Order: sequence, then structure tokens, then C-alpha cells
Amino acid sequence: MIDLKNIEGFYFVGIGGIGMSALALYFRQGNYEIAGYDRTKSGITQALTDEGCMVSYDDDIATIPSLFSNIAEKDRVIVVFTPAIPAENRIMSFFRDNNYKLYKRSEILGAISLNTDTLAIAGTHGKTTVSTMTAHILKQSHVDCSAFLGGISKNYNTNLLTGRGRFTVIEADEFDRSFLRLSPLMAVVTSADADHLDIYGNHLEMLKAYNQFIARIRKDGCLFVNDRIRDLIEPPEGINVYTYGSSPLSDYSYSTIRHVSDYYEFDMKTPAGIMTDLYFPFPGIVNIENLTAAIAVALNCGVEEDEIRKAIVLFRGVRRRFDIRVNLPGITYIDDYAHHPEEIKALITSVREYFGERRITGIFQPHLFTRTRDHASGFAEILDRLDETILLPVYPAREKPIPGVSSQMILDRMKSPRKKLMSMEEIPEKLDIGNMDVLVTIGAGDIDRLTGPIEEKIKRWKAC
Repeated sequence: MIDLKNIEGFYFVGIGGIGMSALALYFRQGNYEIAGYDRTKSGITQALTDEGCMVSYDDDIATIPSLFSNIAEKDRVIVVFTPAIPAENRIMSFFRDNNYKLYKRSEILGAISLNTDTLAIAGTHGKTTVSTMTAHILKQSHVDCSAFLGGISKNYNTNLLTGRGRFTVIEADEFDRSFLRLSPLMAVVTSADADHLDIYGNHLEMLKAYNQFIARIRKDGCLFVNDRIRDLIEPPEGINVYTYGSSPLSDYSYSTIRHVSDYYEFDMKTPAGIMTDLYFPFPGIVNIENLTAAIAVALNCGVEEDEIRKAIVLFRGVRRRFDIRVNLPGITYIDDYAHHPEEIKALITSVREYFGERRITGIFQPHLFTRTRDHASGFAEILDRLDETILLPVYPAREKPIPGVSSQMILDRMKSPRKKLMSMEEIPEKLDIGNMDVLVTIGAGDIDRLTGPIEEKIKRWKAC
């Protein structure tokens, strides 16, 4: 257990991360003094500052506030960090060298999960959307919840929700085996494609970690697993296991989807019967699958069918997940966080289904050198489904460059003749909006810095 007795403040190394910022807000609401460091200023760090958190952008121990820099007072503070922080970070080295109380973000979340009925949403893709959908449904019902989300909910404009209910929705991150710190009452596994092989080495080791996570579900708890990967999952005895998906054999399954104007109408089978004529205004059939998982969890938390019907009509999505930024006659612009071949496949499939025969241009920023190396052929195959592809340089995040690994690896494997490499700096000026129909920016790095300039260029183009 993490002892918070006599603790007055938390310092977050990497405070601008989506998971770290939610924890910072959580403890700030508990009236702790909050400070932290991040490499770059962002909308998230500005929101933290607005809430009274102290954020610096210089890796310099001189920027550490006095409560945290006074070594004699180190027992009054806790330092939280992420594995993505490089070993040479000077601020982290100061805390480590002076024996401060250091905890990974996952350890703090793990401690929180011990004191609440945790609904943990895991999977190599889809977990942020399912987490946000689940939290939204519970929040709009008599059940209520708190939530630590891996994205900014567009309904609530935050990645942290606090409530009075007994449930807490937590996005369970497989990176660095972080989800093995959680002790959930219920868990969802949306997918288990090979990813983070820099951590696991191979797909089999990653699957072992997922099964270790499932083994942490409390006795008599629930597991909801996508029917496509049921054979990969080995649940322990003593928990209730449910499948969800499109198969009519699943415990929770969607069917008879009708795409009507700007919404979907569909039915959903549950162990208690069939929910007919559900209305869902959010694009992408993959999101009906995500919604099926969220509804399954909500029903098992005691949410009533009428509450679910009302809640899903109001769902607005998550920033950077099929995030429609502009939708005007002649041009639609979508921003999405997809960074694994299977995620990009689901995204492109959803865009094609939703927008019909319209021409799609994608700007893709590969995330991590190791992922580019491991999935270059997969990326190329999926990106060939676009009508035009613009590749950006690899976003390194926590990694050092790997000789011979670059976006050129993907480009060389693509068969499409409409492909090219560009730099981030070139995009705002050289993007030919007038010859585009549907534009999608794709990636988990800093490609979101382009959203503002692209939106401005579209506005100027429409004004001409």
C-alpha cells in the first residue's frame, strides 16, 4: 500500500501525458500541491495550470518548487513518473539520487483500484473509446462512476471524471506491463494484436501478460472479451466470462445495423433479451462493437435499459478518436490516434463505410522506431487502401533512432502510386485542400499539432 499520511504534494515527471494528467487532476481535487515537468506545452498542461498545478518545461532542477526541491522535506511528497521518461532526465535523476518516494503511474493507479470497484478496460486498440463510452453511460445513469481515461472525453472535456458511485473506470495499459498493478472487479479485453514488442519480445509473451492481467480479476468478478480473441484468453476459475461482438453466438452481440443519415440504428442481444432499435449518432461500425462492450459492462453494473438508450444518443466521442474536426460541403477533416496496423485498418474501413465513395487522403506519422521496424509491411498494406498517402517522419517518443529504420521503409513497401514523404513543417503550406475530399491525420505522436493549422487552411480555402 502507498501511505499518503503526512503527504502534502505530488510531483509528476511527464505531467502532460494523458494518464499522468488525470492523476494530477485527481490529487489536485484532493487539495494536494501538484507540480510537474513535461517537454512541451500543450492543451493538457494548460488545463493543469488553470487548475492550479505548477508545470515547467525545462529539464532543470532549478524549476522544481520548494516543497519538492527541499531534500529535508522529501517525506512530505511523492514523485510519480512514467517509463517513457529517459534515464538521463535531470529532474528524475535529482529525485532518484536523493531517495525520494518514487512510484510509477501504474503503481498509483493500482493503489486506487484496491479501494474501489474497478472496471478495467484493456486491449491493444479500442480501450480508450470503450473506457469513455462506459464512463459516459454510467455517468448518465443512476449508478454514476469515477473514471481515469486515456483520452479527452468530448462530452465532459476532460480525462478525469469524479463521482459518488462505487465504480471507477480505468484504462488498463499493457505498455510496460502496467495493467498488472490493477485489481479489477470487471475487465474488458477488446483486442490482443502484437504490439509493444520492444517490451514483450514476441506476441506470445504479450498474450501471457494479458492472461496474467485477467487472473487479477476479483473472485466472482466479470470478464468481457471480444469474440474474435476468445481462444487466446485463459480465464481463471471463479469469474464470470462473457463474449461480445458481431457473432450471434456471443453473449452480447449487435445485429441488423442500419446506417440512416448521420446515425446508426441497430439491435443488441444480451443474456436478458434483445434491445431493439438502439440509436447511435457516432460514426464507424467499429464503434458499435466498442459500444457493445460498454453496454455489457454497464448492464452488469446495474444501469437500466432506458438509461442506456438515452446515454448513447448523447455520446460525442473522444478527441483524436474518429474526431471529425471539419465537415463542410466539399471537405471533411478527421483526426485519429491510430498507430497500429489493425487500428488503422479499422479506421480506414470505418471512414469508407461512413463516407461512401468519397476520396480519402491520409497523413500518417509512424510512432516509435521499433513499431515501424516490426510492422512496416503491415502499415504499407493498410495505407495502400487510401486513395493518397502522405508519410511523416517517425515520431521517436521514448526511443533512440534505429539504423535503417525510417518512414522510407513503409513507403518502399507500398504499391500505391499516390504516396510521398513530407515533413511536419511542409504540411500547412503545401497541403492542397482544394483537391481533397476526406482528409485524415493518423498517429499517436505530435501529429495533433497539425490540426489547428489544417483547420485554418480549410477555413481560408472555403472563404475564397
